[in-house]
Amino acid sequence: MADRVPLDFAPPVRQVSSLLLGVTDEHLSRPTPCPDWKVGDLLDHLIGLGWAFTQTARKADPPEADGPPPEPSAANLSPDWRSRLPMVLEELVLAWQDPAAWEGTAKAGGVTMPAAAMGLVAVNEVTMHGWDLARATGQEYATDPRILEQLIEFLSQGPKEGSPGLFGPVVEIGDEADLLDQAVSLAGRDPNWRP
Repeated sequence: MADRVPLDFAPPVRQVSSLLLGVTDEHLSRPTPCPDWKVGDLLDHLIGLGWAFTQTARKADPPEADGPPPEPSAANLSPDWRSRLPMVLEELVLAWQDPAAWEGTAKAGGVTMPAAAMGLVAVNEVTMHGWDLARATGQEYATDPRILEQLIEFLSQGPKEGSPGLFGPVVEIGDEADLLDQAVSLAGRDPNWRP
């Protein structure tokens, strides 16, 4: 894996930021591919994960890193979430551009693992939740094929039955599926999901 990092977080982050232009207040209560989450909850989660994985890359180890993240809620969104989320995600890009972010170990959500693996988890979170946001709001979604190839490799190492709280069970799709559909299905999402 060391020859495949560091990853460039900029493509999925910029895609998420561009999606925000198409998110209306009416979208906040719409369902997402993530069971039990509405769009507003998903946006709160993106802000939280952006902050948490930035701290992880910087080896900051705040007390919040010791336990699981709080349940996301649209009620936590500040009035400036449309400008705040892109800023939080740009900080994430900058933090993971530092080669030191990929070295040693890293901790987030109460889990400690090699920093390179944590970087993959972080870029997977941004990429998959970007797809979730696009689907829930009826927008197009595309991301860097090089990132998708690495995520497919990473996600295919997980259990097919999924990991509770992280991924649902793998959704079986045909061999002809494109890279995005392959990654989405390995992350336990139905590539054909619609609200």
